[in-house]
Amino acid sequence: MVPLSTVEKDGFRAMINTLDPRYVIPSRKYFSQTAIPDLYREHRGKLQAEVATVPDYSTTADVWSSRTMEPYLSLTIHFINDDWLLKSYCLQTSYFPNDHTGELLAAGLLEALNSWGLAEQRQVAITMDKTGVKDERIQRAVGVCKKIVSAFSYSWKKRRDLGIAQDELGLPKHMLTTETPTRWGTCQKMIQRVLEQERAISQVLKAERKLRHLVLSWQDVDVLEAVNKVLSPLQDFTDALSREHYVSVSYLKPVLHLFNTSILAEEENDTQLTEDVKKNILAYLNEKYSDPALDDLMDVTSLLDPRFRTTYIKNEKVEHIISRAEEKIKLLKDQHEASTGMSALSTASGAAAEPVPPPEEKRKKSFSSFFKKQRMGSMGSSSVRLSDEESIKMELRTYLQTTEVDSDADPLEWWKCHQANFPRVAKLARRYLCIPATSSPSERAYSTGGNIVTCHRAVLKPDAVDRLVFLAQNL
Repeated sequence: MVPLSTVEKDGFRAMINTLDPRYVIPSRKYFSQTAIPDLYREHRGKLQAEVATVPDYSTTADVWSSRTMEPYLSLTIHFINDDWLLKSYCLQTSYFPNDHTGELLAAGLLEALNSWGLAEQRQVAITMDKTGVKDERIQRAVGVCKKIVSAFSYSWKKRRDLGIAQDELGLPKHMLTTETPTRWGTCQKMIQRVLEQERAISQVLKAERKLRHLVLSWQDVDVLEAVNKVLSPLQDFTDALSREHYVSVSYLKPVLHLFNTSILAEEENDTQLTEDVKKNILAYLNEKYSDPALDDLMDVTSLLDPRFRTTYIKNEKVEHIISRAEEKIKLLKDQHEASTGMSALSTASGAAAEPVPPPEEKRKKSFSSFFKKQRMGSMGSSSVRLSDEESIKMELRTYLQTTEVDSDADPLEWWKCHQANFPRVAKLARRYLCIPATSSPSERAYSTGGNIVTCHRAVLKPDAVDRLVFLAQNL
């Protein structure tokens, strides 16, 4: 994004005058004090009205620092609307100068939810960022890669020399790729490109004495090749788990299963370093998701995805997870009855005073109405005999026994078509399938903030940063 002062520059005004001489460009003051605040209030009001009707939601949060080293806390909300569309919005980017302790972060997030009128009880889960795998060999090799990319990024002469070396060595005319800290997959892409151009890079760096220390050693190349071999197959999985507008949380259990059984399993031709990298990644992931409560949550979300259901749940846990789902459905039903019971009591007196509507006019029965009556009658008698627990259990078991769903199908589209058949289970699916598997949505807000608070806009006030990030993310 460009500074608002752009509208006052002669070159920009000359360009607009060329496009349409009749248009008069408003001043910078108009945009900063009138247009943007009005646009922010308008869209915040619309979004606040939308989220107010959401029965359940999940959030992601992340803390980041601007170029002026001012700390901000970004909060995004995720929910499934009545049309079974997964919605994601960046609600707030708050100035957060406090220590990043768990208590203070929780207080800051609760304050943000309250400012939007969101009850904490409706929040299903919150996804936060966590520290990744640490290995000194990998960190050193990746650090060298970053310095190499930086050396070529800031020198047109080196980029020119790299192109010449590529021609001489018959290598593809590819530019080096820079790692983006908020996008995990870019590290692997940077490593892959450095390995592809390693001979050309070495030829250019060896020609300059000050940069010879950046030439990759054979140990560095071995480490990078091992890391690239392990991370390359994971790229598709990380992309899927980082999506905002598609169900991702139910992928966690299937992905972990594939990692442990095939993707990161040891192979005969693996080097010792490759084996170590695979073991470290698996150990980190298995430990990260080893918490019993988190493991149950992943199982429940997998159960509610019609593509997976009980496929990736351990056999000894299937009945336990089904029982947990039944308990959660019963709890949702009780909460719904409690919330609607008070509203029914408040309108009871008014409803009693209203005149009784006249009886409906009798119509001649059609032939199909006999079958409808018979079907409804049999269903009604069965509903009388079954208790709530039995009805929930029967509905859930029936859902689990329905025909298999293609793995490429959209689970939300499936639930949109079948929610009438499984209304209680559908409510639970809508509650839990909105949880994002990663904190990528908040990290994208961090990237947007970095594009807004630039070296040319380093004195923006926190309120202005909040408005600009909100509009950039949600418009």
